[in-house]
Parts: sequence; structure tokens; C-alpha cells
Amino acid sequence: MTFYEDMSLYTYWDGGESFTDVTTGYRFLSFEPQYERVNVGWLSGDQPWASGVAPAGFIEKLEAVLAVQAVNQMMGLHDCELCPPSDKQPPESYEPRPGHRRSSVGTGEIRIPARPDTAFAAPVLVGHYVVDHGYLPPTTFIDAVLEFDPSGHGSAEYPWVRFPWIPEDAVHYDASVE
Repeated sequence: MTFYEDMSLYTYWDGGESFTDVTTGYRFLSFEPQYERVNVGWLSGDQPWASGVAPAGFIEKLEAVLAVQAVNQMMGLHDCELCPPSDKQPPESYEPRPGHRRSSVGTGEIRIPARPDTAFAAPVLVGHYVVDHGYLPPTTFIDAVLEFDPSGHGSAEYPWVRFPWIPEDAVHYDASVE
């Protein structure tokens, strides 16, 4: 995986978004995002990163998002560069390594609404980094995750938190026609 500094503009994938969110019923939607994307959690073993204790409720909320969202799923897996090499778990396994809570491999991303017209872009490995390595994302990301309702309903106070922001011309993949 490529390292991107937290809070930098997202440039990893320029092919639009491929979005699946099981709470909304969206599956394999393809579209050009109408929102700016900001990087969080694109860590590398040879770059420094912030560590610390996550606030109460953050890990559970982040894991809830990771359970329902899949953005830009790629072919193949990326193995965590922060974990030492292990012969006890092949990198192709989605099972956590011994002593870990989350798998150390990933193949996609998530999106968290940050403010109107801006979303955080994080690799799915962000959960592993937080839970198993003590990565502490920027406070704005933590606050956004805590505010975000992964069911997609938003709130009266923050209507822009309803997510995903899908444009009218999004292409929906229908596996039943193949």
C-alpha cells in the first residue's frame, strides 16, 4: 500500500468510486464522486504515525462502518506493513493473527462524511491499525466516525451526514443480468 499523510488530499484511485453499503442497499455503484476525499490511515512501516488510546465508543463505531461498507475493492490483498512477518498466518487469510483482534490484510476502503462535500478516505486496514497497533487517527476523523450513523440516516442537526452521497447518474451493477 502507498503511504499518504493524514489529512492530505486523496489521490490513490482516480477511477471514480465503486461503492457498496449493505445498510442502504447500494451494491457495486460506480460514480465520479462529487465530494472531496481526504486521506486518513494510509500507514506504512517506514513512515511515522500517531499512536495513543482511542476515545470510548470510537473502535465500536469504526468497526460498525467496516462491517457494512466496501469502497474501491481491489483484486488481491494488501498485508499490513506494521506487522512482523509471520509463518503462523499466511497473508491471504482474513482471520486475525494470534494476539490480534482484526485481520492484518485488506483489499478496499471506507468513506466517512467529514463535512458537507468532503469525506474521509481510509483503507479497511484502518481498523487493524487502530485496534492492533494503537494508531490514533486525527481528532477530526475520530469525531466524524463518532457522529456518523452507518445506517445512512443522518440527523436533523447534521443532514449532510446522510451518506453515501450518490449522484443521480451513478451506474448500478446488477449481477442478475449476467
